[in-house]
Amino acid sequence: MIEISKVSEIVQSWISKKDDFFVVDIAVGACNSILVEIESFNSVTIEDCVSLHGTIELGLDREIEDYELEVGSAGLGQPFKVFQQYIKHIGNEVEVLRVSGTKVIGIIASADNTGFLLKTRRKVRLEGSKRSIEKEEDVYYGYDEIKYTKYLIRFK
Repeated sequence: MIEISKVSEIVQSWISKKDDFFVVDIAVGACNSILVEIESFNSVTIEDCVSLHGTIELGLDREIEDYELEVGSAGLGQPFKVFQQYIKHIGNEVEVLRVSGTKVIGIIASADNTGFLLKTRRKVRLEGSKRSIEKEEDVYYGYDEIKYTKYLIRFK
């Protein structure tokens, strides 16, 4: 079986030559099915994926061990897997599912190694008022408090 560490080494070598790319996921499944997901702070093109695919093929030997290889960018509506995705989406609206089961929608204001700050809006009723008003609230979530975070796609 092909070692994930070998694939990771090849991918990291390719990534190190790029300014704004990062690895989202590398998986080696049954029958040497290799899946590599990359992301960029700008954009990932088909040419980028083809280039990385070729680099991986040069680093592995099909004569020794056959494999299936898929290289692509992280899906737009997929949950974030790595810290860099939070950094990339600062200023963007996201959906957060907390471990408690509640969903929160807001804009990522900042992110660090332990969590991220989310700007949210919630309706509150002021004492003596009949109507609710929207109030902005900044909430910090630790990564251990959430099940997933996804970029929110809205069609207006």
